[in-house]
Amino acid sequence: MDTQQIIAIVVVAVIAIALIVAGVLADRSRKKRVDAAEQAREDREAAAKVAADKAIAAKQAAQAGTGAGAAAGAASTQSDQKSGTESTKQAESTQSVASSAESAGSTQPAQPESQEASQTAEPQPQTPESATSRMTRLKARLANSANPFGKALFNILAKDHLSEADWEDVEDTLLMADVGADASEQLVDELRNDARITGTHDPAQVREALRSKLLAMVGTDTDRRLNADKPEAHKPSVIIMVGVNGTGKTTTAGKLARLFVADGKSVMLGAADTFRAAAADQLETWGAKVNVPVVRSDKDGADPASVAFEASQRAKDDNADVLIIDTAGRLQNKANLMDELGKIRRVTEKNLPVDEVLLVLDATTGQNGMEQAKVFAQAIGITGVVLSKLDGSAKGGIVISVQKELGVPVKLVGLGEGPDDLAPFDPEGFVDGILA
Repeated sequence: MDTQQIIAIVVVAVIAIALIVAGVLADRSRKKRVDAAEQAREDREAAAKVAADKAIAAKQAAQAGTGAGAAAGAASTQSDQKSGTESTKQAESTQSVASSAESAGSTQPAQPESQEASQTAEPQPQTPESATSRMTRLKARLANSANPFGKALFNILAKDHLSEADWEDVEDTLLMADVGADASEQLVDELRNDARITGTHDPAQVREALRSKLLAMVGTDTDRRLNADKPEAHKPSVIIMVGVNGTGKTTTAGKLARLFVADGKSVMLGAADTFRAAAADQLETWGAKVNVPVVRSDKDGADPASVAFEASQRAKDDNADVLIIDTAGRLQNKANLMDELGKIRRVTEKNLPVDEVLLVLDATTGQNGMEQAKVFAQAIGITGVVLSKLDGSAKGGIVISVQKELGVPVKLVGLGEGPDDLAPFDPEGFVDGILA
């Protein structure tokens, strides 16, 4: 091999290394931009929530510390005596002083804030929204969303004379809304036999008949409480999150932790999804926002059961109220899934009994996700369903079909991407929303 060939090989190697380094740097830069954009979006949502609920902000300011509370009370009194623009400026100044004092007195290390977060003076870690407030807000969002499912049914049933073709349209509408074949046929038969629909042209009676039938199928007397909220729950109460990757499972685990923290419970997270490299990091980000510890492996690809065992032991030692274990969502084949999830549950129960197994389903996938849901139900035995991305649109009927197929209730729903856009499922609010 002559000198020119050696030089050529060296040049090619240098160029290849330079391209690899440039690619790695570009990927890191992209990830930083994505993280910054996500943080900025959450900061905007948090700022909007603070601005919309001044009473909560005032209460937080009063609890910021003795000195800060006195300053907040004095400033609040002065602001009440003024009006217009001066009052607004004084209130904002009071909130800023209280937030700064609360941040300085915290025993937790301060989190870095973006410029926009600093302007809103939001304390770290964040304060989650209460469950009651979530339900009210999510009901309003559901009612204000596009609901072709409910509107299409009502428009057909409110006709003067319903022909056979009209009833076929009703069934087709239910099927397109992912109500399911058996449930759709049952609902059509009940509607055809209801005298309020076949014997009157009053839209109010037609709507009430449709509402009562949908409520009966969704179920109003079903116990939808999380087992951790029941008086007989173990402590710590263990919840295992399962579901296919892409359904929002890890995100839902983080949101659920926020929901428990809002109710005053101490929570611990277990990152047993060791298959996806970013899963543990994602869970730690959620935990940092509400001061929830996360148990994870120090290396990728570790045995998920060992992580679950360590998390259950730490939750037991720390006497936590709730332990939420996130699991891998890959669905290679039924046998592998059963073996892995079964092992996680068996190992966890050596320390603590498992009170709840929540299956996270993406509502927008509809019937396409039902077969996968059945596999998870057989693999580990689920106790409830969380429907993510349920916006009340054409896929709203999935609530009916998933309960009928799996035999377990929908306990939680997500109606957005915000950190507090997860709430207990309310049957009446859901039906009223899709019929609004």
